[in-house]
Amino acid sequence: MSIAFDPDQAWAAFEARDRSWDGRVFIAVTTTGIYCRPSCPARRPKRENVRLFPDVRSAEAAGFRACMRCKPDDVARDGVAVARAVAMIENAEAPLSLEALARAVGYAPHHFHRLFKRATGVTPAAYARALRARRMDDALEKETRVTDAIYEAGYSAPSRFYESAGDRLGMTPSAWKRGGAGVTIRWTIADTTLGRLFVAATDKGLCRVSFDEDSLALTKRFPNAEIVPGGAALADLAARVVAEVETPGRYTDLPVDVQGTAFQEAVWQALRAIPPGETRSYAQIAAAVGRPGAVRAAGTACGANNVAIAIPCHRVQRGDGTMGGYAYGVERKRVLRRREGVED
Repeated sequence: MSIAFDPDQAWAAFEARDRSWDGRVFIAVTTTGIYCRPSCPARRPKRENVRLFPDVRSAEAAGFRACMRCKPDDVARDGVAVARAVAMIENAEAPLSLEALARAVGYAPHHFHRLFKRATGVTPAAYARALRARRMDDALEKETRVTDAIYEAGYSAPSRFYESAGDRLGMTPSAWKRGGAGVTIRWTIADTTLGRLFVAATDKGLCRVSFDEDSLALTKRFPNAEIVPGGAALADLAARVVAEVETPGRYTDLPVDVQGTAFQEAVWQALRAIPPGETRSYAQIAAAVGRPGAVRAAGTACGANNVAIAIPCHRVQRGDGTMGGYAYGVERKRVLRRREGVED
């Protein structure tokens, strides 16, 4: 049997009743013949009486039966249902309704809506919108006409794309294709105790927050945008970002204007859900977005974060408790964590 997890980490998750490990490992107790999910509220057995399994099938094949209290077979069934729904969304030629998805996987719509969001970090509709928007980004790179790109991305009509494009891209599709033409991006550089902080934002929210950088990064991505010094229009937002560097926890809902794949955006949402003073492992983030096997991809998504501090990737660490890397230097990551009360 192939084990896809670290046994020590799995046991620690079981002892802590860590819900993010549900579905990643199943705990079987030899003295009772029962297997549970890590978050089971039942009393913990001795470790020498425990066996670990990567899935329900292998636990039941070894002669164990499901716990009637935490119903671990349900979490396995839930994971299969979400995976099927994701495949349906990704292969559909037209948007699928929540009712159609839920019916196809055998759940009531309202229950499956909650289940899908808990597993992936986004609703089925949001997942589908992110998928179409990512395809739109790719199509805009290839197609000469914006209308052709809209149809290639899977929208039934240009009007359907224009209804959501402003919210999704932060600019019109034509402006996106023309390198940000007609869009104003304001920027400033603020002094902090961790060095000079570059802050840039569209009218929608922060699009770049980084240390040791300048406006050249914006001109490369949006060569035709109007990139201007922030002035008073950016002053308040920049001050809130600086405050999060110096005294974390004051502004945890900073507006952002970022785009990525559906998986990246789910990871970024999971990062924003980590409270100041707490940490998560890359494995926990992968599990939180419904992809427990995608630990390396979760790390890559953290590295693709364009808005440091607002999306707090400094709160993620390796599974062994060590800090891991940080785009702006490990020492900055250490200081940010210490300011939140997290020691190495």
